[in-house]
Amino acid sequence: MSDCNTEVCKYVNHLGERCSAPLHSSEFCYWHDHSIEKTAPDSAEKLEKYARSGGMMHGISLKNANLKNLNLVRRGKKYGFDLTGADLYRADLQGAHLFNIVLIRGSLMKANLSHANIHCAHLEECNLLGVKFKDTKIEHIKTGHEIIQETRAREFEEQGDQKQANDYYEQAEEVYRNLRKASESQGLFTLAGPYLRKELTMRRFQAPPYSVKRLYSKVVDLFCGYGEDPLRVVFFSLLLIFISSLFYYCFGLRFAGEYQVFSIHTSLEKNIIFFFECLYYSVVTFTTLGYGDFIPVGLSRLVAAIEAFTGSFTIALFVVVFVKKMTR
Repeated sequence: MSDCNTEVCKYVNHLGERCSAPLHSSEFCYWHDHSIEKTAPDSAEKLEKYARSGGMMHGISLKNANLKNLNLVRRGKKYGFDLTGADLYRADLQGAHLFNIVLIRGSLMKANLSHANIHCAHLEECNLLGVKFKDTKIEHIKTGHEIIQETRAREFEEQGDQKQANDYYEQAEEVYRNLRKASESQGLFTLAGPYLRKELTMRRFQAPPYSVKRLYSKVVDLFCGYGEDPLRVVFFSLLLIFISSLFYYCFGLRFAGEYQVFSIHTSLEKNIIFFFECLYYSVVTFTTLGYGDFIPVGLSRLVAAIEAFTGSFTIALFVVVFVKKMTR
């Protein structure tokens, strides 16, 4: 048994499973040996044969590999071939068919995916820096909540190394920009929207913590998700209307010549009715209708002025963001 063990590859994946392919070097098989570059013209054909024969695909080394027109599609299967942890640095994957491929925690850094098909690919925690996405089919790809560069940037930021963090934030911005451009070029605007937001968020994190630039970017994100989230505008509008009505409730309004304000000496019923009147007045002020039945007094005038100005701006912003989303 010990002699048999020495004749197979020593690679062990993250699940503790060992590759059963025969040794090619002192420790690893041909596909797990990092010192071998698979640049031969028949590399794609060999890899297809290895994959379909049941060879372990986890962690295989394909640096600078010549894999043009590679076909790793598993028809009728829920998932494609599992290349978790595989290294495809600068691999030539032009025209490759990689539908539903699993490349979690792998690397496609500077790989050429021109005219390739990676529909539904699982690319969580995969290094996508510098990938060429020219005419690449990327519909329904899964890149996870955040890419690996973003995760590393946060780690360095927590350690207090802002310079290194900014370097990774810059890389993350580049990756999200490439994904966004590739999505837009194919008309996948639903996919491009989140990538645009991520791209601008990474750019924001590169600015000094308390700078005007960073604050302005954060405000735009909160207001409308960088123009990609009209619901944020709606929620902000409802919040502003409600908060303003609370101010009117406390500072008072004048109705039919009578001054009204919240008072603990007034009955609960009257206070509740007055609150809904304040809410009504807040909606009227926000939308700049101005019926004139209620008149602000004291500090309520300042609140009304701010709400009216912000309301007109917010309504215009909602129209712009909504039309932008619908016309896509």
